[in-house]
Amino acid sequence: MATNLTIKKLWMYFRQAVSGKHQDFTSGSIRKAVFMLSVPMILEMLMESIFAVVDIFYVSQVSVNAVATIGLTESVITLVYAVAIGLSMAATAVVARRIGEKDKEGASRAAVQVIFLGVLVSVVISAVGILYPKEILGLMGGSPDLIEEGYGYTKVLLAGNLTIMLLFLINSIFRGAGDASIAMWTLILSNGLNIILDPIFIFGMGPVPEFGVEGAAIATTIGRGSAVVFQLLVLFFGWSRIKIGFRDLVFRTQVMLNLIKISLGGIGQFIIGTSSWVFLMRIMSEFGSEVLAGYTIAIRVVMFTLMPAWGMSNAAATLVGQNLGAKNPERAEKSVWKTGKYSAIFMGIVSLAYLLFAEQIIMLFSTVPDVIKNGALCLRIIALGYVAYAYGMVAINSFNGAGDTKTPTWINFICFWMIQLPLAYVTAIYLDFGPVGVFSAITFAEILIAIIGIYWFRKGHWKSVDV
Repeated sequence: MATNLTIKKLWMYFRQAVSGKHQDFTSGSIRKAVFMLSVPMILEMLMESIFAVVDIFYVSQVSVNAVATIGLTESVITLVYAVAIGLSMAATAVVARRIGEKDKEGASRAAVQVIFLGVLVSVVISAVGILYPKEILGLMGGSPDLIEEGYGYTKVLLAGNLTIMLLFLINSIFRGAGDASIAMWTLILSNGLNIILDPIFIFGMGPVPEFGVEGAAIATTIGRGSAVVFQLLVLFFGWSRIKIGFRDLVFRTQVMLNLIKISLGGIGQFIIGTSSWVFLMRIMSEFGSEVLAGYTIAIRVVMFTLMPAWGMSNAAATLVGQNLGAKNPERAEKSVWKTGKYSAIFMGIVSLAYLLFAEQIIMLFSTVPDVIKNGALCLRIIALGYVAYAYGMVAINSFNGAGDTKTPTWINFICFWMIQLPLAYVTAIYLDFGPVGVFSAITFAEILIAIIGIYWFRKGHWKSVDV
C-alpha cells in the first residue's frame, strides 16, 4: 500500500514538473524541489544529447571520414558552447537571484541583455565558419580527403551557430526562473525536427538532394532555429515567468556589464575545459581515422549519459541561486548535497552498463572492428570515474548558480591544462600507450575536479557572492 502511494505521489509530481506549473523553490520540501526541477532539466539534457547520437547514427552510414569530420568539427564547436554556456551561467545566476528576490522586472532586463550578447558573439563566429571551414579541419589534423568530404558540415554548423547560442541562452533564462519545463519542451521540438530532417538531408528524399554529412548540419540548424523561434514567442507572449516587451529591447549598460563580469569566469571556465577537448582530439587524430571514429562515437555516448547528471546539476544551480536570493544559504547547501546523492546513484548504474556492455553499445553505431575496439575501451575507462563525475558536476555548477564562476575556472585550469593535457600527451605519445593514455588522462582529471570541487564547496565562500 505504501509503495502504491509513493508511486502515485511521484507520478503526480512528474506531471506537475513537465506541465510547467509554477513552484516556489525557496520553501517547502527540498527533495520535492530537486525532483520538480531535475525531471524537466534531465529530459531537456537528454534531448540535447540525442542531437549528437542521432547525427552519429545516420552519418556512420555514410563513411568513417564523415564520422571523424563530426568529431573534429564538434571539438571546435565546443568553443562556441564555451561562450554560450559561460553566458548562460551568468543568465541563470542573475535571473535566479532576481526571482528569489521577487524582482521579475529585473529578471526580464537581464534576459534581454543576455540575448543581445549572444547575437553579437555569434556573428563573429559565423564569419569565421563561412570563410575558413577547410582551414579549420586542416588545423585539427584532418586528412585532405576528409576535408574535401566534410568541410560543408563544418561551414553550415559554424555559420548557423546563432541557433546554438540562443538555444543555450534562452533555456538558461527559463531554468533560472524555475521554468525548466519550457526549456524541456523547446528541446523536444528541436529534437523531433532533427530526427525527421536528418535522413532527408543526409540521404536525399523527394525534391531534397543528397547532402551527405553536410545534411546533418543543415537538419540540426533548422531544428535548433525552429526551437529558438518558439523560445522567443514564449518570452514575448509571457507564457513563462519572464516576459519581454518591445520597450525592453534597449541596451542597459549596467545590467550588461554585470552579466559580462559574471560570465567571464564562466566563459574562461568552459574555454579551458573545451579547449582541452580540442587538443585531446588533436592527439587522437595521430592514431588514424578508425581510432578517431571510435573515440568520437564513445564520447557522444558518454555525453548522452552525462546529460541527466548535468540536468541535475543545473537544478542544483537554480536552487542555489533562488535560495541565496531569498536569504536562505543553508537551504541552498542542503539542496546541493541531496542533488549530488541522486546524481551519484544514477551515474553508478550507468557505469556498470558501460563496463558490461561497451562493445554492444558501440556496435549500434559501427561494424568496423577497430572502431568498436577503441570505442569500447574508451567507454570502460571513462566509466571508472562516473560516480565522482556526478558529485563533481553538482558541486561545480552550484558555484556557478551562486555567481561564483571564478572558483570553477581555477579548478578547470589546474585539472585540465596543467594535469590532463600533459598527462595525455606523455602517456599516449611519449610513453607510447596510445589511445589508452588519452582515455586514462580524461578519467583522472575528472576525478580530481570532483575532489577539489567538493573541498572548496565545503569552505562556503560561495554563500557571500553578490550578483
